[in-house]
Amino acid sequence: MHNHFMARAIELAVTNARLARGGPFGAVIVKNGAIIAEAANSVTSNNDPTAHAEMLAIRNACQKLEQFELRGCELYASSEPCPMCLGAIYWARLERTYFGSTAAEASKAGFDDSLIYEEISQLQSERKIPMIQIMGEEAGEAFRVWEHQPNKVPY
Repeated sequence: MHNHFMARAIELAVTNARLARGGPFGAVIVKNGAIIAEAANSVTSNNDPTAHAEMLAIRNACQKLEQFELRGCELYASSEPCPMCLGAIYWARLERTYFGSTAAEASKAGFDDSLIYEEISQLQSERKIPMIQIMGEEAGEAFRVWEHQPNKVPY
C-alpha cells in the first residue's frame, strides 16, 4: 500500500508542475489505510510562502478530523520535507513520514533549503535575518495567563 499512497503524492506533484499551479510537490495523509487529505504546493498560485503541499495536507486532514493532532496518521510526500514542514509534522504528531525525492534532488531543481538548516544553528543575532528579542518580560504575561487558564486545551 505504501507505493499506492506515494504514487498519489507523486501524481499530485507532477500534475502541479505540468499546470504551473505551484511548486512540484504533492502530499497525502493516510489514516487506517485510506487517504483522508491530499494537497499540492500552491505557494505561487496563492501568494503564500507557507502553502507547501505537506502544510496544506496537514491543515486539510486536521479540518476533516476536527482535531489539531494527527496521531495514527502517516504522511506521504513527493519530496523530503523542508524545515517548516518538518516542524509541522512534529507539531501534528504524525506517526511517520515517507518521502520520494531527497532534499538534495530538490536543491538541484532550485528548491534549496540548506540555508534554513544552517541558520537554525546560528546565534539569533548572527542569522541573515537577525532575531532580536524586545519586551520579553511583557510578552511573558501570555504564558503566565496560560498557566492559570482552567479552560486551556493543552498541546
